[in-house]
Amino acid sequence: MEREEFFERMAAGERVESGSDAHLLMHAFAREAQKITSELNTGYHTEEEIVLLMSRLTGREVDASFRLFPPFYTDCGKNIRFGKGVFVNSGCCFQDQGGIEIGDGALIGHQVVIATLNHDLDAAHRGDMHPKPVKIGKDVWIGAHATLLPGVTVGDGAVIAAGAVVTKDVPAHTVVAGVPARVIKKTE
Repeated sequence: MEREEFFERMAAGERVESGSDAHLLMHAFAREAQKITSELNTGYHTEEEIVLLMSRLTGREVDASFRLFPPFYTDCGKNIRFGKGVFVNSGCCFQDQGGIEIGDGALIGHQVVIATLNHDLDAAHRGDMHPKPVKIGKDVWIGAHATLLPGVTVGDGAVIAAGAVVTKDVPAHTVVAGVPARVIKKTE
């Protein structure tokens, strides 16, 4: 299976059967991501070096305004898109096979988890996976230890409180908190 076909299947939300060509390609992407994140997470790197490493990881140019405090973890890397002025704090884990888009000016706190895959609920097919993208709008702030689950869209200017578990879409210019996250107020 070719890379572009894989990402088209992920975007379409097609089931990935355990042991299939798509599943094997996931593992190949994971091995490459492990190499690059090992380099990223070892020793000190300038901001410019981090941008270059993240560009290698994603397979596309990351804007020079991007900032990240390592360590950073991902099990694919090739399906992440960062806007301009994005900041990612240390210890974040992105499971991006299903696709992660992060809008301009987004701030992502310590140890945030963004997941884009679910395993099948049928025990006979538990190794199969179902991708759904996560989309984060412009000027979003995600607090430390928040978790965003597959298929979630976060509207522009929204705030996700620390520790929240986001299971459904977050309207623009709102604050969500809790497990599961719910709207607690509007932003100004």
